[in-house]
Amino acid sequence: MRKVVCRSFAPLSELVVEEGPDLVAGPGQVVVDVEAAGANFVDALLVQGLYQIKPPLPFTPGMEVAGVVRAVGAGVPGVAEGDRVLATAFMGGYASQVVVPASAVSAIPAGLSSGQAATLVQSYATMLFALTRRTTVARCTSRSAT
Repeated sequence: MRKVVCRSFAPLSELVVEEGPDLVAGPGQVVVDVEAAGANFVDALLVQGLYQIKPPLPFTPGMEVAGVVRAVGAGVPGVAEGDRVLATAFMGGYASQVVVPASAVSAIPAGLSSGQAATLVQSYATMLFALTRRTTVARCTSRSAT
């Protein structure tokens, strides 16, 4: 398994890729083979040590992913190996595999690529917050495309 690792709070260029052991699903958990991961503002802040929370070093950033279920832990109903899913995690998504609670996994809607699905949760929420809380967006009253 490969993962992006933050060893010190520094610019994004200081991130490194490392090898690690394959992950195992514990009770209530799911292992996802990551096909795509969202690139979020919070991830960039975390890596630079600029977010409200400073995780212990080293850590793997990555808040949202999409991929295929590799393994399902005991006590997880409704999720099976081979399912296409999107998942949210506070960290760990910038890797070829991630372990998440089963409650953080949702089926990818038909017709969406993994790249599209990986941006449905955090990236969408960040954009919505920016447009509704940090700026003023006026309703367009013209039907013209100009």
